[in-house]
This record gives sequence, structure tokens and C-alpha cells, in this order.
Amino acid sequence: MDNRFATAFVIACVLSLISTIYMAASIGTDFWYEYRSPVQENSSDLNKSLWSDFASDEADEKTYSDVLFRYNGTMGLWRRCVSIPQNVYWNNQERTESFDVVTRCTSFTLNEQFMAKFVEPGNHNTGIDLLRTYLWRCQFLLPFVSLGLMCFGALIGLCACICRSLYPAIATGILHLLAGLCTLGSVSCYVAGIELLHQKLKLPENVSGEFGWSFCLACVSAPLQFMASALFIWAAHTNQKEYTLMKAYRVA
Repeated sequence: MDNRFATAFVIACVLSLISTIYMAASIGTDFWYEYRSPVQENSSDLNKSLWSDFASDEADEKTYSDVLFRYNGTMGLWRRCVSIPQNVYWNNQERTESFDVVTRCTSFTLNEQFMAKFVEPGNHNTGIDLLRTYLWRCQFLLPFVSLGLMCFGALIGLCACICRSLYPAIATGILHLLAGLCTLGSVSCYVAGIELLHQKLKLPENVSGEFGWSFCLACVSAPLQFMASALFIWAAHTNQKEYTLMKAYRVA
């Protein structure tokens, strides 16, 4: 194996490892989107009711979105979180005298992940919004597909190292290309889904939203996957081409 191709292969492996770490961290954290809102009063029965509804497994999209808007919520692919005063009842915990703000999270169940989105969030009588429904499903399925493709590509790359051959690296490069497309698709679906949600549910006054660092990790992971793919394919293809030319030269 030529040193140029070996170097390209090593760089591609490093890029692949970094993108895998970024993608795994992105999937496992809850900061894909963050809301910033003024501090809310914590003593009203309405607020306590909202927090209770937020933690319920039966909370619909409008219910938990309203709470996210009001209480500095953050949302990931699998969980939603809010910052609440510590002296509020939560899951039947005892009331304390502390007024410190703590973060509480509730996971999206599989049923919620596959639940249909309605034309008017929270209103089941308005019909199913197919576009938002499939955008939501794609945004949490595609990252796992991407991660799986990279892991499978890593196994093929390991075989290439054991065999001391770059030929299997072509398959690794193709898998990384598909993984990058899945990551890019997931990011695009998430952005589209958030924008469509905010068209249906307008943000209250003095409330702002922005994409968080978990979302940024996914955005960075996609180009790393594409670069790793290009290096894998280039190294394998060029090495095979030079080997064929050298073999033909020897025969001649």
C-alpha cells in the first residue's frame, strides 16, 4: 500500500470517528432547540397544572409546546425539558422552601414519536398534517440509520486493515456517503418541522427560540461524513487503478 493512500485512509478513519462521536452526542442530548422566556411566577395553580400536564404521557403537541415556550424549554430527539422552580410539586415530590431553578425532563414515548400531527396542534378534529407527521418521524429515525451505517462501515474498514487491502474501503466510503445523506436529511427535516410548528403555534411575546448545540453537532457531523467518504473512495479507487497499471506494465 502506497504511503499516500495509507495516510488518506488514516485521515478518513479519524474523520469517521469524530463524526460518529458527534452524531452519538447529538442523539443523546436534549439541546436541538432551545426557548428563551422571561421568568414565570411559580405560585399559581395554572403553572402547577401546566407542569403536571407536561410530565404526562398523554400530553399532546400543543400542551407540551406551550410549557416549553413559557419555561425556557429545550427539546431533543427523545426528550423535552423545562426549567422550573424547585419548590413546585413534581412527580409527587415534597415541597421545599428553595426557589432555585432546576431542569426537569420527560422522554417522548414510542407512541408519541409515531403519533400523527394535526393541522391545528392539539385539535384532533382538524385532520392529520401528513407533512409534519413524516418530518417528525424522519428527524428521529434518520440519525439512528446514519449511526448504524457508520458503525457497519467501521467494521468493513477494520476488515480492510486486517487484510492490508484498500479494496473494502470503497464499501466503507459508500456507507459513509449514505450516512452523511441521512444526517443531512435529519437536520433538514428538523428545521422544516420546527418552522412549520411555529407557523401553527406562534411564539408568545418576549419568547425567542434558537437551535442548540446538539443540533450544531449533527450539522458538523454531516460534512465530516462526506469528507471521510470521499477519502475512503479516493484511496481505494486510486490504489486499485495504480495496482492495475503496474500489473499491466509488468506483464508487458
